[in-house]
Order: sequence, then structure tokens, then C-alpha cells
Amino acid sequence: MSCLDGKIIIITGGTQGIGEGIARYAAECGAAGLVICGRNEQNGNSIAQEISQQGCPTIFVRADLADVKDCHRIVAACEERFGSVHGLVNAAANTVRGTLENTSVELWDYQFAVNVRAPFVITQQVVRIMKEQNIHGSIVNILSLASYCGLPVICAYSSTKGALSTFTKNIANALRYDRIRVNGLNIGWTDTPQEHDVQVAMGQPENWKEIAEPQLPHKRMIKVDDVARLCVFYLSDESGIVTGSLVDYDQKVVGSVINPLGK
Repeated sequence: MSCLDGKIIIITGGTQGIGEGIARYAAECGAAGLVICGRNEQNGNSIAQEISQQGCPTIFVRADLADVKDCHRIVAACEERFGSVHGLVNAAANTVRGTLENTSVELWDYQFAVNVRAPFVITQQVVRIMKEQNIHGSIVNILSLASYCGLPVICAYSSTKGALSTFTKNIANALRYDRIRVNGLNIGWTDTPQEHDVQVAMGQPENWKEIAEPQLPHKRMIKVDDVARLCVFYLSDESGIVTGSLVDYDQKVVGSVINPLGK
């Protein structure tokens, strides 16, 4: 598959979970170069090296997305190494839990810095390059079904995803005539290493997934590869002219009535 032939893509959070899966699949789909970022330098360099050895030049930028300067460095590194950028995936997010009562102001501010301000800053810089070079690019924001409401234990996180959803719509509208497309993916319950850690920390047994998956409509959780395929579709020209869309990707239908008897 080569739907990303010749395209340079920046993927935040590309050192683990969904971001890593998107990076690996983008390389399989013919991307000409990738920039991934994160705080884990050892993991980031290892993934970048693996993808590069498979034929897609990839660089890792160590960055804390709560730092505006680091956000600028990510795009600057891409411009310096590849000279251009055709796509951006804002996949990184801080997911620390907290209810209304126990979420500190510090956690609220940090999550908004990482989950909302960083995508704003990085997108701003990427769009600058796209406009300067007349590139009809694509931006994909990894959102969450939590943006509609979310569980009580993810008060700040849900709020950040709601803000990012509005940001997605706003800039999609603003960039229409530059032919820069912006779309968002509202992802549901996904099988990632981080989700495993969260479930165990909440008191679930190590085999929680074996218990939970048979109860789901499709008998499995969303997998990283599922999200990667959908994301690459929106990055590629195969998604045509669609922009400003917020795609719900889950096994439950938002707004549906839940039958108290089960099905």
C-alpha cells in the first residue's frame, strides 16, 4: 500500500500506543519521512531507528508538550530534516484521572497545556509551512468519545477533548480555501499498554481484557491498528475533500438509549 507516497508526516505521541501504531502504519503506507516526539528518549530513538531501517526515514524529537518551546522544536526539526510537511497527527495526550472534587488546578492547567495548547502551537507552525509551500495538507486530531461528556473520573481530560473538538472544526473552516483539511477522530475504548496500566491501577486483575472483551458487541476492544488505518485514510488523498468531520469510532452509538436489561 502506498497512499502516503512522498508525504512527510509529524506524529505527536509517536513513541507509544496509538501514536506509535500510526507512525508504523504510515511508514508501511509509503510515507517519505516521519517525525515522532515524546519524553521517553530511549523508546523514541528505538522506534525511529526501527522504522528508518524499514525504509522510511524517521527522526525522534525529545519533547515535553507542556513546553511551548519544545512544540516549536518539533516542527523546526521536521523542516530542517525534510524541508517540508504534508501531514500532522496530534495524537499525544495526558490522561491522568481526576473528578471535579479532586482535580487540582495544576492538573487542569497541565492537561490543557498538553492536550489543547500543544496541538494549537504545533498546528500553527505546520500550517505556516503548508501555506508558504502551497501544500494541500491534512491534519488529524486524535480525540475521544469523552469529548461528549466522559466519565466523572476524567473531568479535566474530557474537557480538553471537548476543546480540541471545537478547535478542529474552527480551523477546518478557516483553512478550507487553502485546501488544508482538518479532521478529528473520536476514539472509544482502545487496547493499549497504557489502558492496561490504568485498569490494573484501578484494581482490575491482570487478565481484565479476557473478561471484558467477550461482553463487547464485536467481542474485542478497538485495536491500535484500527485507529492507525482510519488515521492514515484521513491523512491520504483517498479521503478526498472531506474536512471538519468528527468521526465517532466505537462500538456504542452516541446518543442511543441504553436498555437496562442489557441488549
